[in-house]
Amino acid sequence: MNRSNSGANLPALRSHNAALVLDLLRAAGERGISRLELAGRTGLTPQAVSKITARLRGEGLAAEAGRRASTGGKPRTVLRLVPDAGHAVGLHLDRDELTVVLVDLAGTVTASRTAPLDLGAPADEVLGAAAGAVAAVRGQDALPVLGVGVAVPGPLDHRGGVLHRVTGFPQWDGYPLRDELAARTGLPVVIDKDTNAAALGLALQAPDPADFAYLHLGTGLGSGLVLGGALHRGARTGAGEFGHQTVQLDGVPCGCGGRGCIEALCLAAVDRGDVAEAARVLGTGAANLVGLLDIDRVVLGGRTVAADPDAYVRGVRTVLDARARRDGAEGAPVPVVAAGGGDRPVAEGAAQLVLAPLFGRVGDADTGRGAGADRQPGPAGASGERA
Repeated sequence: MNRSNSGANLPALRSHNAALVLDLLRAAGERGISRLELAGRTGLTPQAVSKITARLRGEGLAAEAGRRASTGGKPRTVLRLVPDAGHAVGLHLDRDELTVVLVDLAGTVTASRTAPLDLGAPADEVLGAAAGAVAAVRGQDALPVLGVGVAVPGPLDHRGGVLHRVTGFPQWDGYPLRDELAARTGLPVVIDKDTNAAALGLALQAPDPADFAYLHLGTGLGSGLVLGGALHRGARTGAGEFGHQTVQLDGVPCGCGGRGCIEALCLAAVDRGDVAEAARVLGTGAANLVGLLDIDRVVLGGRTVAADPDAYVRGVRTVLDARARRDGAEGAPVPVVAAGGGDRPVAEGAAQLVLAPLFGRVGDADTGRGAGADRQPGPAGASGERA
């Protein structure tokens, strides 16, 4: 493996099948998994699995984890992922604070830091602070870093890496954050909305595909949508602009230029110290989402929710339960839970913007393309493995 500071080169990951194997190695943890089990789980032939694992070991991504007794014949060699073979930086740029984490291939946070940030400062200052935070968590060990995932308030263009009119900070409209930060750090950069990053991280922890909405209440209000287990960004990364749905015609002005937005009403209640009203307003928006998308679960997060998670969960659940009774919905009500961790899940999810595609774990619901869509996949069960 190339361990240079310019980002790790992973030729063994050119194949979709290699990503499947690598993901199973990661899921197995320290206990490891045998080649025979890998073949059974992927549908690949034992010969194909042997070829893939040999390449992964040659790249330093996999290693032997001992031997395990078999039902017959010699003991099976067990393989495991080498977590420190690669890392990703997750960076959350909020309106008043930045959080940065260094995450290994297993998803474990190995370094983190938080610092004040003024998103309204000149771009050069913000980029300097961001690049400095990335350098700080990398340290002096020249660890192999695959890239930087950056989570910022929307709206933005995920594919182009360009910010749009961030609510309250219109000067960022059209700014090429991805390219500018890549030039500063010398690393590949991926950007997405903060809510999408957090939703991605939560989706990767789920054992089965699910539909849920992540509602983030902090310095702003937004949502990340996971539909069918895949993050839904929309054609223009516009999905999830939850905070700017109008719930009160001719209501209080909002920083987006509209009036009566749910974000403005919710944050006004927060500023007054009226947690019950803030939760009720948040629940009203959540009920709209449940009614529109028929989602399975609502997850609350962000530093404001973290300050009183029980009150927010209780308030949102009350509104959802009332709607379910009104609609005559059958079965259990839609669960409401708090993600915990304040803003930390956003930074950790940002790191997964870089890592998850390497394991074939990302699918965009808006395009139907998986993380390995740019690779040339070989069909599962094929006699060989395509590079």
